[in-house]
Amino acid sequence: MIPELRARFNAQFTDAKYAAMVHDANTRHRWPTDFRISESPIFLSAEFTAEIAAAANDIVAQLRTPEFARHAQSAIPAGLSVPAETPHPNFIQVDFAICEDGHGHLTPRLIELQGFPSLYGFQAFLTSVMRGHYDLPAEVAPFFSGLDERGYFDLLRRTILGNSAPENVVLLEIQPEQQKTRIDFACTEAALGIRPVCLTGIRKRGRQLFYERDGHETRIERIYNRVIFDELQRKPLDFGFRFSDELDVTWIGHPNWYFRISKHSLPFLRSAHASPAYFADEFPPTERIEDYVLKPLYSFAGLGVDMEPTREKLGALALPRASILQRKVEYAPFVPTVDGAHSKAEIRMMFVWPEDGEPRLVNNLVRMSQGKMMGVDFNKNKTWVGSSVALHP
Repeated sequence: MIPELRARFNAQFTDAKYAAMVHDANTRHRWPTDFRISESPIFLSAEFTAEIAAAANDIVAQLRTPEFARHAQSAIPAGLSVPAETPHPNFIQVDFAICEDGHGHLTPRLIELQGFPSLYGFQAFLTSVMRGHYDLPAEVAPFFSGLDERGYFDLLRRTILGNSAPENVVLLEIQPEQQKTRIDFACTEAALGIRPVCLTGIRKRGRQLFYERDGHETRIERIYNRVIFDELQRKPLDFGFRFSDELDVTWIGHPNWYFRISKHSLPFLRSAHASPAYFADEFPPTERIEDYVLKPLYSFAGLGVDMEPTREKLGALALPRASILQRKVEYAPFVPTVDGAHSKAEIRMMFVWPEDGEPRLVNNLVRMSQGKMMGVDFNKNKTWVGSSVALHP
């Protein structure tokens, strides 16, 4: 979207530079990148940056209203509420597809949102790695709200660690060494000093939790939560506490917000940048169902998404309130590649909301595609697809 930077990047691009960049990303930390990194960043114009930032901030503002609080009361499935809910989420992600507006202009369209941490460590790392191998102008960056890399990590440190020492804060996950996002855990540990810990490595005494660090039992004061309940239900594990326990810990990314800010929120939101969305049991008879996509409320990474719903499928749903229908959006193929093809992209706008502050738009995550959808299965044997970052003035 900045044609001069795109032309300059493509003219200087080589497969050797890309291979060196990927090798660097895979070897600098203890874990590699287990997902494909795209060959290129995308370059946002100042105008598009202003538009997508305003759209994201408008949506976050709606999540702070009493009306939304009432809507979100029904979001948590029975038996999955966790005590000591924080007054607000510490992290919000707002995902936009980049589409055409019908007049030859690119515009963001809301596709999803979540009150759960994203790859905050990896995205800053990826930008650094790309700068080390590509000639990227200093006047473009991935950060927002007046932040540079140092200010970004200072805000993350204040939000995640609070007043605790790094050894008393853990990144909690299910078998972190086996997760595709483990590179982010390594980046987070390198930046903040907090270690990824499996649920099975936690011990409970009274209301306190402990883990072993360097051969010593260490008290946990704060949990940077990366556990997804959908995965926990698919991978039942025996571990030393229950999420429903009353605990003397502070959740950074309280589990309840995973449900409250999610696909469940989409029918509530009203925005010029949002497509209509309905709970499956409220889908209007006047709407063409073939124009919609059917999504389970709490599946992750695209699991269970039905791109071709029918009225018959809708009628067969055992729990229609546990799914939504969202009008389809058409991604614009706007990134010219060196081989003549064009890639599509979606942008995740990443917010941090410290306990004692306001929500701040801080960074972004890009996924590029040439397939029908963004997932790996739809982009096999393709190039200029995968994980990336948007740089803007």
